[in-house]
Amino acid sequence: MADPKGFLKTRERELPARRPVPIRLMDWKEVYEQGDPSQLRRQAGRCMDCGVPFCHQGCPLGNLIPEWNDLMYQGEGRAAIERLHLTNNFPEFTGRLCPAPCESACVLGINQPAVTIKQVEVSIIDQAVSNGWVEPHPPERLTGKTVAVVGSGPAGLAAAQQLTRAGHTVAVYERDDRIGGLLRYGIPDFKMEKRHIDLRLGQMQAEGTRFRAGVNVGVDISWEELRRRYDAVIVATGATVPRDLAIPGRDLPGVHFAMEYLVPANRVAAKESVFSQITAEGKHVVVLGGGDTGADCIGTAHRQGAASVTSLAIGIQPPPERPPTHPWPMQPILFEVSTAHEEGGERTYLASTVEFLSNPAGELRAVRVADTDFVEGRRVPRSGTEREIPADLVLLALGFTGPESETLSNQLGVPFDSRGNVVRGADYHTEHPGVFVAGDAGRGQSLIVWAIAEGRAAAAAVDEYLEGQTVLPSPVKPTDHGFTL
Repeated sequence: MADPKGFLKTRERELPARRPVPIRLMDWKEVYEQGDPSQLRRQAGRCMDCGVPFCHQGCPLGNLIPEWNDLMYQGEGRAAIERLHLTNNFPEFTGRLCPAPCESACVLGINQPAVTIKQVEVSIIDQAVSNGWVEPHPPERLTGKTVAVVGSGPAGLAAAQQLTRAGHTVAVYERDDRIGGLLRYGIPDFKMEKRHIDLRLGQMQAEGTRFRAGVNVGVDISWEELRRRYDAVIVATGATVPRDLAIPGRDLPGVHFAMEYLVPANRVAAKESVFSQITAEGKHVVVLGGGDTGADCIGTAHRQGAASVTSLAIGIQPPPERPPTHPWPMQPILFEVSTAHEEGGERTYLASTVEFLSNPAGELRAVRVADTDFVEGRRVPRSGTEREIPADLVLLALGFTGPESETLSNQLGVPFDSRGNVVRGADYHTEHPGVFVAGDAGRGQSLIVWAIAEGRAAAAAVDEYLEGQTVLPSPVKPTDHGFTL
């Protein structure tokens, strides 16, 4: 146990300071300042080392949280990163991007603020990088078997690293010009700078993983040809089909899916040339959707100099504290103020978008909204409450409906379920021998921690398929969804 009286002596939950809003809006660097080592030690010391550490179950990866909390409290950073890497290939990603379901399951959270698990995690990996402790781990022997991983997001990269370390020859295919998937071009730098991706890719290349960027599987090479070339194929393409909003005015110039806006913005931040970039500069911006993607749009619009930013959500504003319908140790839906929300703008709930309005020149000028009513379980606009919100740019951040299915379906005949996800069995195997599915492509839109967990589990299934047995860990099954009470 880190400190037997830690949770009694330090009852406050402390996080590193965030850079002042006026300063951070001038660049694309990460928001948080360097943490204070003494603060980190105090917070790690709050971990109770519970008899039944529910944080293990709250984390899909099964991170050994009490162990590395104790090691950080003792000042044993190298041992802490070894413990963390046992279960998590990329703590630099989860420590910045995961909503931390482990903290919702923290036993201390029953009657005190939960342990700052996520902050301790990211501090462990940052310290490890600074000290040169993130080293390649090439396999001791090669099996002679080959695996293609299609998609270089967190699921694909996790599967590739596990299989490379097991001795297989692994090639990762990515249709974008650089490896990283949505980690690279969908997540703004103020949430995670891309140097973290590049450092990890360097480690993976040194271990033997091969990367094939700029190759669109299904177009540049067929799925069937890929299947013939390799002993196994993992589909880790993510859930990239955006949810649309079919209302009048949807085809007006200025109404865009969130990724049509975020991807070019991330390319420009990376000093790449972008033709006809969609920018928020000087515009009244309306973001539809209250999730992480919507927050990314808000933060990006502020940095581009938007005249105003309004976020609309169709549902009820979540409560600030855990409601009775989400008892511990479940992950509750709470009202959260992200770093992007701190930077300005207006958030409106129970707002149903009715129509996008144009001016006489055919340009977007406003969004017509109404209050939301709940009728027989459906959310509908309340008649008589319509109003207009000025808008020059509307961004649809309404989530994703599943993976792109056309080439998979036409070329391999892979079936899809009613939710638009690739059908797979309990071992991540599709009905086609040697073809596996991991991450959002089979699960649907989910958390980064689930993607990494599924990538690791799918790698174990592929290794067993190729070798007849495996020593790779398999943290989750495709049917797992977290806590059930």
